[in-house]
Amino acid sequence: MTKTELYIVRHGKTMFNTLQRVQGWCDTPLTKAGVEGIQYLALGLKDIDFVEATSSDSGRAIETMRLILGEHPQGAKLPYRIDKRIREWCFGSLEGAYDAEMWGVLPRILDFPSYDEMVDRDTTFREVCEAIYEADTANWAETYEELSTRVLTGFEDIAHRVEKNGGGKALIVSHGMTIAFLLNLVREENNIRMGLENGSVTRLTYEAGNFTCEEIGSEAYIEKGKEISKNLLN
Repeated sequence: MTKTELYIVRHGKTMFNTLQRVQGWCDTPLTKAGVEGIQYLALGLKDIDFVEATSSDSGRAIETMRLILGEHPQGAKLPYRIDKRIREWCFGSLEGAYDAEMWGVLPRILDFPSYDEMVDRDTTFREVCEAIYEADTANWAETYEELSTRVLTGFEDIAHRVEKNGGGKALIVSHGMTIAFLLNLVREENNIRMGLENGSVTRLTYEAGNFTCEEIGSEAYIEKGKEISKNLLN
């Protein structure tokens, strides 16, 4: 059986990413720069023999996947699924606010004088999730139990399906906090300070129900795509 690998991409840069606004279940399209970054990524991933593809149901993830598959030699034939379980966190009534507003509110709920002191204390994902849940006046945010179950089962089901079908490499497009949270669930030392850039690739292997982190937030595939693009122009 071939080794099972997940290539998990953070979607391309969007309008709200650029404006530094909270974007969980709300959605904005990729910017021109965001599209360009994913086009480079797509070139960098062209040589990888994927067996299937899955994105979250958010428009920005679907748009990112469309751009990658459009450049891939197997793109038109690759089985492609949409799975809402791997979408971003729901930030409830904080959705659409400036990032600074949300990260100003949460430290106060957790009894810290500032964001920097909150992260310096290695605040856990559970604490952040519970603070979002408490701050959400619309009652849309998920509990920690709901969120962890959704994210872990979503990625586990993808990995298990690939493994059951003989293994291979699966292409996945998801979201920054969701990917960082998954890494925390499978390797507890990963914390909320982890920054994953748009278009970065996090690679996990899966065997007998267990994930292993092989690569976190790699931008090497984008850089490879830039080199390929440069050579095509010369």
